[in-house]
Amino acid sequence: MEATAEEIDRVVRAAHTTLGALADRTARAALLRTAADLLDEAREHVIEAADAETALGPVRLTGELARTTAQLRSFAEVVDAAAFLDVRISRPDPATTPPTPDLRRMKIPLGVVAVYAAGNFPLAFSVPGGDTASALAAGCPVVIKAHPDHPATSELCAALLRRAAVKAGLPADVVSLVHGFEAGVGLIRHPLVAAAGFTGSVRGGRALFDAAAARPVPIPFHGELGSLNPVVITPAAAEARAEEIGAGLAGSMTLGEGQFCTKPGFVLAPRGDAGDRFVAALTAAVSETEPGVMLDHRMRGAFLDGVRERAGLPGVTAPVTPGAGGEHTVSAGVLTVDAGLLPEGGHAPLLEECFGPVTVVARYDGREQLSAVLGLLPGNLTATLHIAEEDPGAASLLAELTPLAGRILVNGWPTGVAVAAAQHHGGPYPATTSTGTSVGGTAIERWLRPVTYQSTPGHLLPPELRDDNPLGVPRN
Repeated sequence: MEATAEEIDRVVRAAHTTLGALADRTARAALLRTAADLLDEAREHVIEAADAETALGPVRLTGELARTTAQLRSFAEVVDAAAFLDVRISRPDPATTPPTPDLRRMKIPLGVVAVYAAGNFPLAFSVPGGDTASALAAGCPVVIKAHPDHPATSELCAALLRRAAVKAGLPADVVSLVHGFEAGVGLIRHPLVAAAGFTGSVRGGRALFDAAAARPVPIPFHGELGSLNPVVITPAAAEARAEEIGAGLAGSMTLGEGQFCTKPGFVLAPRGDAGDRFVAALTAAVSETEPGVMLDHRMRGAFLDGVRERAGLPGVTAPVTPGAGGEHTVSAGVLTVDAGLLPEGGHAPLLEECFGPVTVVARYDGREQLSAVLGLLPGNLTATLHIAEEDPGAASLLAELTPLAGRILVNGWPTGVAVAAAQHHGGPYPATTSTGTSVGGTAIERWLRPVTYQSTPGHLLPPELRDDNPLGVPRN
């Protein structure tokens, strides 16, 4: 199934020829809605295929499919509303300095988008997922590099999307699928690929990011690479609800065997009796978690190596030892460390994502020590603050966490990413390689670029920019 260089070239060129057809926004919206309908109709087959390849289970996959079809329909609504075109018109004004000519600005699609499917979400971040949906909504054809962990699911979903395109009156090649490592490299280097979206590891994503930048004509690379998702618990919050926070953290960090990109993997908890109560509650809840199956043996092996390395660091203890739960399973665990050790160096792995059901609790003593550790953290998708109702340091802590992440939560848990207009799923590097979001309506902005027409006769302007506004698009 490995695509050859010739096949990559053929697929990308075929996708490029569909740009003109995708200019029809009505057809694009119809494609997205039809794709959602076909996925719903094939629900049983899609879930069966995905479960056979990922062992995520029908319950989890049923929810993920619902999210996936909801994303497709929500982007159809974005296309209908047309606000993403961001039309702006400046009328001529000779009185300004310098004089203002007639200027008319809108956003247009970049071109063919390469999408690199995720392993942990075979639907919502894979072939029919948010990158594909948002790129199609923008008017960009998509060539998807399938994840090797679920090739059959990828083929099934790609066939449904191609059927949806034909039913909407568009060429099937607005969506294409390729397999293989070399296909991923070939895509990022192809001169007709105009942008890329990636969800995966820091190592793989950084290699593709560098390749995108090294092209003769560099292209935007929107990569989601890795996230620690720190949690800060104030002394007042621990005093008020230590047991509740401990149980909540256990549920969040073990959800999906800890294979969510938003898993809270690092927690700063206060020293003292209240902090001890929190750790005890977390320990009890995690101890009751049954061993589970990870996505594949490669990820299982990386998890076991990662927890072994972290548990062996000086000063690290394991209230619940993470590790092998059986021949194919892993058991969840908790590691603790004195926060004062972290700024001294030698504990860098504790400040890096460990993919799987483990979290690190660093016990801090005072605000100065807390801030010193926060200063060591890399960029993240999320950062969470747990506070009490009356917590005098809350505002300054919130301000301290804001530069670290793209989504800041208060008294909640980061697993679970709502598909909504105000959502932002991104963050400073290495969480992502750009400032864009891969979830929510504004994800479409990644695949667009602005263009301004100056002093252009009306009959030559795109309909969206003409004075009579025949398409009725919103204007700023």
